[in-house]
Formats: sequence, structure tokens, C-alpha cells
Amino acid sequence: MNNSEVRVRFAPSPTGALHIGGVRTALYNYLFARKNNGTMLLRIEDTDQSRFVPGAEAYILESLKWVGIEIGEGPLTGGPHAPYRQSERKDIYAQYAQQLIDEGKAYYAFDTSEELDAMREKLKAAKVANQQYNAVTRNTMQNSLTLPEAEVKAKLANGDPYVVRLMVPRKEDIRFHDLIRGWVVVHSSVLDDKILLKSDGMPTYHLANIVDDHLMKITHVIRGEEWLPSAPLHVLMYRFFGWEDTMPQFAHLPLLLKPDGNGKLSKRDADKAGFPIFPLNWTDSVSGELSQGFKEKGYLPETMINFLALLGWSPGTEKEIFSMEELISEFSIERISKAGAKFDIDKANWFNQHYIKSKSAEELAVYLQKDLDKEGVKASPAKVIKVAEVLRERISFPHELWEQNKFFFEVPTAYDQQVVEKKWNSDVAAVLHDLSKRISQLEDSVTATTAHDTIENFFATKELKMGKYMQPLRLSITGQGGGPDLMAIIEILGAKETAKRIDSAIVILGGQRTQA
Repeated sequence: MNNSEVRVRFAPSPTGALHIGGVRTALYNYLFARKNNGTMLLRIEDTDQSRFVPGAEAYILESLKWVGIEIGEGPLTGGPHAPYRQSERKDIYAQYAQQLIDEGKAYYAFDTSEELDAMREKLKAAKVANQQYNAVTRNTMQNSLTLPEAEVKAKLANGDPYVVRLMVPRKEDIRFHDLIRGWVVVHSSVLDDKILLKSDGMPTYHLANIVDDHLMKITHVIRGEEWLPSAPLHVLMYRFFGWEDTMPQFAHLPLLLKPDGNGKLSKRDADKAGFPIFPLNWTDSVSGELSQGFKEKGYLPETMINFLALLGWSPGTEKEIFSMEELISEFSIERISKAGAKFDIDKANWFNQHYIKSKSAEELAVYLQKDLDKEGVKASPAKVIKVAEVLRERISFPHELWEQNKFFFEVPTAYDQQVVEKKWNSDVAAVLHDLSKRISQLEDSVTATTAHDTIENFFATKELKMGKYMQPLRLSITGQGGGPDLMAIIEILGAKETAKRIDSAIVILGGQRTQA
């Protein structure tokens, strides 16, 4: 490349929600740009107006913002190569398509859909493997290569529908070097004469992305493996335009695979396995179906960055935890694998748990407070922070602070039936009744240590085995058979509330007979 500055682009189509694989592509572009002090731009490839979905562009921007990918140039930020929406660059593409026609490297094709179908059927009947519009079949079709010049001019003057097709050489090896896969060689006979300009005057991906990458001075095209079959065609176009010297370097990323490694990850696979496939919530504009996003499911941005970075790239060490800055420092295209990467959601959950643990109680309290506000539950900020601190080591998702631990803020009305059946009886109820009296005599601002000493002393005095009663005690206070440290729970609830709950459980569960 002649350009000294590294310039990359993320170029999604606004045809729906951004797939998590697209977020990984954006991340790799971002890491590479930052590592090399370069620029990453966002280009919206919206030339296929039939598939355009309102709101999709805003969704893409919001998704990138959520995970912390900053755009150097783009539709919102602007830049020296604006506009960054392809639908606003239509005139530019027509000019370059015309250049290829004038130089005999592209041609007008006037074939109707019926004529195209007939060509394919004829080739199928002749057992031709690829029913393509190519260097052989174009000579039998309605185009500016087979029609008299006067008829072509007349058709154009009449406004007859046409497309512009690339004139692919019949017998030629097309070679390029991929930064991940090494040398790729494709024979031109397997390529078809791709449409460059559609009948509505809009360019296809092939023309628009080549022209834009050139004009926007892109130095590296880092994109998904699904574009690898198109790369030889793009290399050919760079040559046709005379841009070989400034052609970007290609890096085609490995696929994201199903958790079992058997095939490409799809939305259906994700739905079946019960995890998201989109970064944020997305409502389908046609069906109205809501697809939950990673954000709303409780995954942190740090989790997604760390998890996605390691889906196809390796640091070459055993290290697994990386901040964005560490990833920028260590990232290199050379360490991206050719093989597809299994989408292991359990690993994502592990990362999320790690990042939850690394947050302060004050940070986690913000999540908990939002749920409390939503439920209309009142609690002091000090209590909310205390609860977050106690639960920090026990949760994998922020919503679990509330969903699994409502007992900190609400008196239980239901009790774990398995524990009731196994551990609760009239003798246990009688002992807990006496313990409740003892706890009620404590200062309300009891500490976990005081609570522990008091309870231990109570059982020692009565010469009872403490272990037999601890789970029923927990059950009476929280409604659950397990959970956070019970003494910490008593400290947060206070002595009076704890005693009240024990008494309430005895009434609800029965066996409130006291010892004589």
C-alpha cells in the first residue's frame, strides 16, 4: 500500500438487527486501527433499497456505542469522505460504471427475467454445473456485446430496463494474498459476469464497495469469510480501474460456529440454545417478534468485547482476561485463526461473572436500584449497596441481584417446599421460636459477628446441634434453602425484622408449639 496511515471500515447493511458476528468484525477492525494509530470509519451500505429496514442504522450505531467501539468517520461523525451512506453516493457509482463500459470492461445487458430463466434451464438440461451468465453464455444473450450498436443506443434512448455487468475474462488465474489465509488463486472460468449497476440505477455491493474503498483510502479490508468468494472479482475490478497499486490488503475472518462446532451460527440455533444473537433488543418490523439482546439479557460491554475478541483470535498465551486497551496493545491479524470459532455461551457467562465480581458494590447497586424502582420497592441507598456487596461473588448477571434475592426487601410468602418437607417439623419450629425471642433482644443494628455469636451461644446453652437448625432458620428468614451468608443477611435485615420473619414462618408453616 502507498498510504502510510492505516484506514479500515465497517460497512454493514441496514437490513435488520446487527448479528453478533458483525459486532466481532467491527471489533477486529477497531482493534487493528487503534493498534496502528489508524482510523476506522463506518459506512452504511444501503444500496439494496428493497431490503432497507427503518431503524436498522440507528440500531447499528447504538450497538457499537454500547460495546465501546468508537467511530472515526461516519454518517453521524462526518469526515473528509462524506457522505458515508451509499444511497447518497449514487451519482459517483454511475460515473465509474460508465468508465468500465467505455473501456470495454463492462457492458449493458437487457435480458428479461424470463430470458435469464430460459438460459439457466437450458444449461441445466445440458448438465452444466454452474448456470451462470459468464464469458461463454453472454454471447447468446441480449446485451451490448451481441446486439448492434444502433439497437443498443435505441434501447438506452427508449429507457428500456438494463443492468451493467462486469466483463470477466474467460481463462485467467486471479491471485491475491489474504492476511489470514495466505495466497488465494481462483480461475476466472468459475466467476460469473456480476451485475455492477441495477436497473434502478443503484450499484450492487461489488461496484459500490470497490469504488468507496478506493475513494475513502481504505488500506485493509477486514470482513467475514462469506465475502471470500467475491474477493477475486474485487481484485479483478481493482485491476480494471487501474488501482492495483493502492488495492487494500484483505483479511477474511473465520466463521462463528454453533456451540457444537457443526455449521455456521444462526438466529435459530441461538434461540434453540436460549441465548441472544443480537447485541441489543430488536423488534422485527414485520412480525413484531422481540429478540432479546445481550445487553438486556444482562451481559456487560466488557464481557462482550473480551468474549468476541477471543472468538477467532488468540494472544498466544494462556491469558484470557483483557480490557479494551490491552486488546488494542496485543491485537494482530497474524494471530487470527483460519478455522471457525465455536460460540460457547458458557464462556461468555464465565466472563460476565468475572466482570460482575470486579465491579464495586456502588456500581452494582445502580443496577439493583433500577430494578427496585421498576418494582416500586423503597430501600435506603446504604442498604442497596450492602446487598450488592454481599451478592457480588454469587451472581453472573445484574438482574440476579433482584430476581434471586427479593427476600432482602420483601418478606417471604412462599418457602422452598423441598426444605420444608425434609427439615421442618414441630420440634424445629419450637427451637426457632425460642431463637426468635433471643434475636429480638439484640440491638437492631446487629452485626454479622454478633448475630453469629448469639446464635452459636443459644444452641450451645440448649445443648443442641446447631447444624440441624441452620437450614430451617435460613428458610424462615429468606424462604430459600440456600443463598448468601446468613449472618450477613441478618445484619442487613436487622434483629427485629429477622425475629419477625422467623415468627411469621412458624405461623405459615405450622408447628408453632413452644417448649414448656
